[in-house]
Amino acid sequence: MGSLMEQFKKYKVVPVALFILLWMVYFIISWPDSSSFRYPAPYPASKPPSTSVEFAPLLYSLPPELTNLTHLLYWPPTPGDQVDFLASTSPLTSTYHLRGPAQASYTLGKSLEAILVARDHKGRPKIHGGDLFRAQLLGPDLKAGVAGDIQDLENGTYLLSFPLLWAGKAQVQVRLIHSSEAVAVLRRIWREKKATVDFKGYFRGPTGAEETVICNVDPQSTEAKGRTCQYRDADSGELWFCAQPPTLPCESLVGHSSGRYLKVTTQHDDALLAWNVTDKVLPQGISPIQIRIAATRNNSLALSPPHPCCPGLPDPKPSGFYHQDVWHSLTCSSRSFSTSDSILGCLAGRVVHMMGDSTLRQWWEYLHDTVPSLKPVDLHVTYQTGPLMAVEPTRNIVLHWRAHGWPLRSLRTPVASLHSVVRELGGLAGGPHTVVVLGLGAHFTTFPPTIFARRLAGIRAAVAALLAREPLTLVVIKLANTGYKSVYGSDWFTLQLNRLLRAAFADLRVAFVDAWEMTSSLALPDDIHPGRLIVSNEVNFLLSFLCPAERPCGS
Repeated sequence: MGSLMEQFKKYKVVPVALFILLWMVYFIISWPDSSSFRYPAPYPASKPPSTSVEFAPLLYSLPPELTNLTHLLYWPPTPGDQVDFLASTSPLTSTYHLRGPAQASYTLGKSLEAILVARDHKGRPKIHGGDLFRAQLLGPDLKAGVAGDIQDLENGTYLLSFPLLWAGKAQVQVRLIHSSEAVAVLRRIWREKKATVDFKGYFRGPTGAEETVICNVDPQSTEAKGRTCQYRDADSGELWFCAQPPTLPCESLVGHSSGRYLKVTTQHDDALLAWNVTDKVLPQGISPIQIRIAATRNNSLALSPPHPCCPGLPDPKPSGFYHQDVWHSLTCSSRSFSTSDSILGCLAGRVVHMMGDSTLRQWWEYLHDTVPSLKPVDLHVTYQTGPLMAVEPTRNIVLHWRAHGWPLRSLRTPVASLHSVVRELGGLAGGPHTVVVLGLGAHFTTFPPTIFARRLAGIRAAVAALLAREPLTLVVIKLANTGYKSVYGSDWFTLQLNRLLRAAFADLRVAFVDAWEMTSSLALPDDIHPGRLIVSNEVNFLLSFLCPAERPCGS
């Protein structure tokens, strides 16, 4: 290092450039490039295994919370098969009303309850549950909103409960995301289909000639007529398969991209999942209410007792609410970092590693766009999958983002760039200046739940190992947000994946950012890539764990 410093002095490299160059050296060491693809040489299997995705051997055993997926992912059943469309739940005829008599005003800090009656397209009350409704209490004048709790009584009725968290006007809104009959279609496809999308693998020979084949999470989904190429991640044990190219060897795989969306529904299924019955607001059933401050209160918001935002805290239901477009956590004392200087002050001296999908890349983009002095380092990589890096030399800040590995729906990207999260976590020393943020979910909705459960098992083991060697490492789990409504990525799938995410890390000292509620508590259109308002609040909550209010964690 001494000789390197002398060279810098000799050529009069300025301190900022020196800092960036040093961090580029660090980055190259920490984030292997395309020349160090660590998957062992693949080998062709003589024939695809005859079993389902259950065949894949596990490097890590599933934690107890994930071994019984039937219990963890329980959803009320929908009786019958191929139910007539007119007998499915309708957003036009379903109704809701107050559970008790209407009041002139309601008290801040109390709750409002309502009864929802699901009805079919002929107006007949349903006699079973299983519908996916979403309920909100909104305060448009105050830019306020909170997610309501929905209890399925499994007899066609649902109990809605809304905490009254701000003083002023409020209005209940209920949406039917999917009828129980549509959910039955989604559940059948999710559990029975090995995959609802496929991918492309690009192979290149020594002369530059290329061959393209189908790849996927299991060999049967590659549509291989003969042998398949199997790839095992050396660190996580995760498996990937491609049909063997006509002439090129398995080890010549160089590129990856999205493939096709497979046809997995019938005409009857399509009718139940059609746009005109999906994600529709029910006719208004409750008049706007007025919430007033109780005599014992001196604040217009009903906040939980203040606690600094530290990992390992229990997450209440709801986890928070919006007021004046600002997210107020009910878990801890969330903070607002509204200026570039406040963000820099919180990130100072930190190395932040973000690993996940494009909804987490939005956090990197927000910080980069909001803080002018966070300078991106050009790594000559595919922007969509990364890795991305930004540095702030005067405050010793380094900000990384990298896409998680296969399966990943993306434009063509080098296979060598698709590192597993387990691999990256295993290469981190950790410590009080290291922050790890994980965001997974959206790319796993097109596979059975066992695929995601197994991926989480490996990641959980890697997180546990990281926290064991350096307990002061901050690990933050971003839950998947709302957005998709199709058979390939419905919110129903996302809801189940979030259950798995919470269960996988429940007993570890990590922090959760509830992106599900943060993207579903305001009167905004759902978007898998939410706008700046949502993203800024998500990042503020992340920073609240880096820089907790009142006192440091553990003090």
